[in-house]
Amino acid sequence: MTLAPHEAHLAAWAIAALTAAGVIVRPFKWPEAVWAVSGALLLLALGLLPVDKALQAVGKGTDVYLFLIGMMLLSETARREGLFDWVAAMAVNHARSSPQRLFLLIYGVGVVVTAFMSNDATAVVLTPAVYAAARKAKVEPLPYLFICAFIANAASFVLPISNPANIVLYGDHTPPLGPWLARFAVPSLLSIVATYVALRCTEGRRLPVTCESNVQVTPLSTGARTALAGLGLTAVALLVVSALDLQLGMPTAVMGVLTTAIVLVIARESPWQAVKGVSWSVLPLVAGLFVLVEALAATGVIAQLARQLVAGVERSPDATAWISGGLIAVASNLVNNLPAGLVASSTVALAHPPQHVIDALLIGVDLGPNLSVTGSLATILWLTAIRREGEHVGFWRFLKLGAIVMPPALVLALGARLLFG
Repeated sequence: MTLAPHEAHLAAWAIAALTAAGVIVRPFKWPEAVWAVSGALLLLALGLLPVDKALQAVGKGTDVYLFLIGMMLLSETARREGLFDWVAAMAVNHARSSPQRLFLLIYGVGVVVTAFMSNDATAVVLTPAVYAAARKAKVEPLPYLFICAFIANAASFVLPISNPANIVLYGDHTPPLGPWLARFAVPSLLSIVATYVALRCTEGRRLPVTCESNVQVTPLSTGARTALAGLGLTAVALLVVSALDLQLGMPTAVMGVLTTAIVLVIARESPWQAVKGVSWSVLPLVAGLFVLVEALAATGVIAQLARQLVAGVERSPDATAWISGGLIAVASNLVNNLPAGLVASSTVALAHPPQHVIDALLIGVDLGPNLSVTGSLATILWLTAIRREGEHVGFWRFLKLGAIVMPPALVLALGARLLFG
């Protein structure tokens, strides 16, 4: 049966809404990827999106897939070689029996990892180390684990490489480092500070008076030192390719595969265990989200958004920047910020709004996902990481905290960009 155009558009939006609900609620506790892929397949089965368009949509995420593969391989190799246990022991000892100092230390490390290795790296690489640190310090892990989730987004516009969504939104014309810092240094600082204050006020009440310290630090094995070197070289490689305005995915994947291969050769181990430990379901999840956005784009929503953006800029550019940043911050929690960034990028290409409006969209795409667990891929990766350690945070639990943490940081960051930019 062939649907009329308006019926097809309504059906596409209904499937997208149901898919988003499935990813959020996870009925039957099925993984998020099951719902994203099911929604994409249903679009194809009903003829709402041609197969070639779906394949093109999947192809748009190639750089993201490669980036994630590299980071997940690096993380799994580091975990298996005991690097996270070493980092945890060092952090606990530097905290000197103070849970509050440990909280600040972990937050600072999260800022650095996010800024120089991306928010996905914070979720994948830092989260297991923080869990290990909390266990060694004999404190409740969740207050410290929440740091990884929130700083991954709060610090994700310090540099262009801090979030793959930055490159998605700006496409092939990411601003050079100098202009980037001029526009985002103050907003990033305010976002980081505001997020820390909110987390400290909410989660600080759950911190004990004292914690374990002076734990034994096991010397790094050859494999662990290799994994640490791989992480460091990956950070350097990302900075270099970003400066050259090249894509990040392939260098990250190469570094991940190379580091893992060297460690396996040194240990004379089969690659099966390393491969088995990677959360491969993240890749079809991302692919499914890209297909859903492609189907929604076919309904004419991008052209309509572009017209609204042009009209808003003509009336009041500053008000449009505020509204656009706020709306995309909320929308990122409904469809995930990578697809939202794709929609925003296409809209900007049609509307050609002023620079401060584009920057407001970027801040919303990066910071808005701190509202819910489905807002960014980094948060979904974080959920996967903590589930692996036996911890669980539901949608409503995260939303209650996100509703306190995200809005002040968003308002301050947007205000700073419009005031100082």
